[in-house]
Amino acid sequence: MSALADGRVVIVTGAARGIGREHALAFARHGARVVVNDLGAEVDGTGSSAGPAGEVVEEIRAMGGEAVADGTDVSDFEAARRMVESAVERFGDLHVLVNNAGILRDRMLVNMTADEWDDVVRVHLRGTFAPLRHAAAYWRERHKAGHAVDARVVNTSSSSGIYGNPGQGNYGAAKAGIASLTVIAARELRRYGVTVNAVAPAALTRMTENLISGRERPEGFDQADPGNIAPLVVWLASPEARDVTGRVFNVRGGTISVAEGWRAGPSADKGARWEPHELGDVVPALLAKARPNVLTDGVTPEEPK
Repeated sequence: MSALADGRVVIVTGAARGIGREHALAFARHGARVVVNDLGAEVDGTGSSAGPAGEVVEEIRAMGGEAVADGTDVSDFEAARRMVESAVERFGDLHVLVNNAGILRDRMLVNMTADEWDDVVRVHLRGTFAPLRHAAAYWRERHKAGHAVDARVVNTSSSSGIYGNPGQGNYGAAKAGIASLTVIAARELRRYGVTVNAVAPAALTRMTENLISGRERPEGFDQADPGNIAPLVVWLASPEARDVTGRVFNVRGGTISVAEGWRAGPSADKGARWEPHELGDVVPALLAKARPNVLTDGVTPEEPK
């Protein structure tokens, strides 16, 4: 079996636990040199510890790989720049950025505080933008200098963002923003040899364990294992995926599907400005022809699961 990331330098944010940890280990197994970024914070973003990221680095080194721990707060714009520069200085280049860091502060809208909104959006959305912005600038300068660039960005969205989930307005809004940023960045960066994609993973981690009570680990294949997400991420980051960009993928267990974004549906054209009273018949007729919104798991209400 070929090593899909052999010699590539990879930054994985939020890489100390759960899905991010599995990404970092999988990249190392495929020959990458890995920057293991993580603040070591709690699920709600409080606290910090260098220990968890250091443990992943030790695991990678124990398997003969190369890795370094990084405690950057990825939502800090200048700190994200230093993280990218440090990776290049340490390993000589940067080929892949996996934006995975995140926190949860779930609350129904009527109870959510401004801080709970701001903190979640800051870590997820700004924490994706800041590393992406500095990595993109590095790759653009490489391209302008005449160097061949074959770089990858894999962002982390969520079904809560692209399909919606009550109680996660802050998290869902940030994840929807990440999906849109992915599509826009893909269009902007393709000219420089950079692809940008995203995954919307479903797995049992610290961030989701309280959503599933009384769950026992099954015998055989575990659909909820966070390690199930990493194979697609490693492939998207490989040279084989150079023609795949601007897409969002749902990943759960052994199932991969393409998330199809907003599309213009049924329409009505009067050829002039509508009067409000005319729309009482028009809008319901359009909705009757339109496909319903899908559920959080990506299935439309009338479709069998």
